[in-house]
Amino acid sequence: MLPALLPLLLAGATVAGRYEATWDSIDSRPTPEWFHDAKFGVFVHWGVYSVPAVGNEWFWSFWRQNEEKYVNFMKNNYPPNFTYQEFAKQFRTELYEPNKWADIFSSAGAKYLVVTTKHHDGYALYPSNYSFSWNAKDVGPGKDLIGPLAKAIRNNTDIRFGIYHSMLEWFNPLYEKDKGNAWTTQTFAKQKAIPELKEIVELFRPEVVWSDGEWESPPSYWGSTEFLAWLFNDSPVKDSVAVNDRWGSGTKCAHGGFYDCSDHYVPGGLQTHKWESATTLDSASWGYRREAALADYRTGAECIELLVKVVSMNGNLLLNVGPTKEGMIPVIMEERLRQIGSWLKVNGEAIYSTRPWSHQNDAVSSNVWYTQDKNKTAVYAIFVGWPPGGKGVLGDVRLAENATVTMLGYQGQLKWSAADSNVTVQFPDMSQVYQPGWAWALRLTGVAN
Repeated sequence: MLPALLPLLLAGATVAGRYEATWDSIDSRPTPEWFHDAKFGVFVHWGVYSVPAVGNEWFWSFWRQNEEKYVNFMKNNYPPNFTYQEFAKQFRTELYEPNKWADIFSSAGAKYLVVTTKHHDGYALYPSNYSFSWNAKDVGPGKDLIGPLAKAIRNNTDIRFGIYHSMLEWFNPLYEKDKGNAWTTQTFAKQKAIPELKEIVELFRPEVVWSDGEWESPPSYWGSTEFLAWLFNDSPVKDSVAVNDRWGSGTKCAHGGFYDCSDHYVPGGLQTHKWESATTLDSASWGYRREAALADYRTGAECIELLVKVVSMNGNLLLNVGPTKEGMIPVIMEERLRQIGSWLKVNGEAIYSTRPWSHQNDAVSSNVWYTQDKNKTAVYAIFVGWPPGGKGVLGDVRLAENATVTMLGYQGQLKWSAADSNVTVQFPDMSQVYQPGWAWALRLTGVAN
């Protein structure tokens, strides 16, 4: 038995069902099936930066770096010696209703939620034992903002609840001291970052742990493999939790769980490793921004096209909204989310629980993207935009003689013909199609290739 076990041990595989604190072992853990099936999630960036709501969520850092826009904003609108910490007193969240948020996210068709528990400014949105006097209970709202949302999501929706946590804190003296010591000391990591992250997991039992703020220091400083081994072996969410790849410098697109690689990441083709595109509705900011113009927001059509493209290449789309300091999801963001949801109500079969097909983007019709159901009984050709003359041309599909073509949202089969290595599908009259628009999904059975 010993010789048979040796190759597994050398490969970093688990021993007796437990993961070791090595990247070989951590990376061998599969991303849970539910995450592969989910396809679409909502990201929420909310915090003290939602009070000035100018520039973006890095307001404090840019102000401290004396960037002109931020210095002038403070000079023109606030008294001398006003501090970033004083913004927290104005973070009252008086209109925050977690049940309303849950309704919006559910109506969007989201299958998971990732909400900030702490961003790079160190302010915790819950009463953390590791963030004294700099959390939502002690200053600002005077209450926990995370727990009620987790409860609303779990009680009223089928959405999986997840959290975002920044490892670093820009101006925490312990962090700055470790940085000055070239990461040879781990005071901040061991006394603040990792205990706080474990606290979040034990309090809220998230099924996504989305780590960030890791890039300045190596994973050995954070003790990332040790934390992940605990998360996968002994935490209350050990069997269902999905994690990303931001666990220290050099880990993006290489280690952890699903790959985010970079903000707004969209690769050029199919990825064999599960990945996610985390991106924003507001092109310039993750947090709420009062000066945003209409043109800065993605349209519903753009969101749906991005979702289709990402899913075809084995990704999930995590689309961010930034609530106001009062706790409202801005109306334009709510509208975009509900537009996505109305489309998914009709076309979700071509998105949820699908897997990549042998082709992603059609060779002839560049506005067509493919998925297939995970049992491989049907292929979906999703047209982003109605084809000219109602004739949809597919260059990558070969259909058997008994193949059927239907359109989601339309009753009955569609006529099709094959010639010159292409399949041409006659679309129905648009007035007969129950569709919110933007994209149309064909369900193909009897695909020969």
